[in-house]
Amino acid sequence: MTIKGDLLITAQTLTQFCDNYLQADAFKDYSPNGLQVDGGRPIARIVTGVTACEALIDAAIEAGADAIMVHHGYFWKGEDETITGTKGRRIGKLMQHGISLIAYHLPLDAHPTLGNNAMLAQAFGLTITGALYPHESHPVGNIATCTPQTADDLKATIEKALQRTPLHIASHYDVEGKPNHEPKLIERVGICTGGAQDMIEQAAIMQCDAYISGEISERTTHSARELGVDYFACGHHATERGGIQALGELVATHFGLPVTFIDIDNPA
Repeated sequence: MTIKGDLLITAQTLTQFCDNYLQADAFKDYSPNGLQVDGGRPIARIVTGVTACEALIDAAIEAGADAIMVHHGYFWKGEDETITGTKGRRIGKLMQHGISLIAYHLPLDAHPTLGNNAMLAQAFGLTITGALYPHESHPVGNIATCTPQTADDLKATIEKALQRTPLHIASHYDVEGKPNHEPKLIERVGICTGGAQDMIEQAAIMQCDAYISGEISERTTHSARELGVDYFACGHHATERGGIQALGELVATHFGLPVTFIDIDNPA
């Protein structure tokens, strides 16, 4: 049984701390935030990862973890509600080994200091200055500034930070829709990790020179060219490693527990 002072560290205690720190109740999300599977035993060792896939669960079992903390958990809106197939196997392993699953989606994207956007901006040498949607009280997208640089310079920075080459869609049209092949300097950047490629429209409204996200759709290429916004698709998984690592480090410091980040390779 793990104790910090007089505090018993249960899955509920750990979740309450994270809920409060991330202000999880403030978000209307696509899946439940917080404790998703209660393994039923005190927490002495934690594994963190981006997605609660079976490979991460197997690695957590091997590591002797009592809890897994992730960005992408289970019970997404619109999915089959039955605990069968892949989801059934995953949850079955968690229950069999007494491992709790704690997940944070939008709260971990949006947190101003340890969220995915904040950590990605830090890795790229960007300074967050505001929200992509200024009316939001807890924005999941941000605007950042950087030293004026070319798209090639920013691409090189991204590649070095993430150890992967981003897909860059150059903006070939100016604001009047006329062909423009002259290189421009990037100073104002929109950023939202994961599958937020369609926010490029808002990045253009907010007068961003470039927009960074994880995924790309067929339509994104045309949007970037027609809006005059350089687009960098850096990978959904790659852009969302930072937040869960930072949350794990916070938990390790606060509770004095061993926390290990396990990166299950995912090129998407």
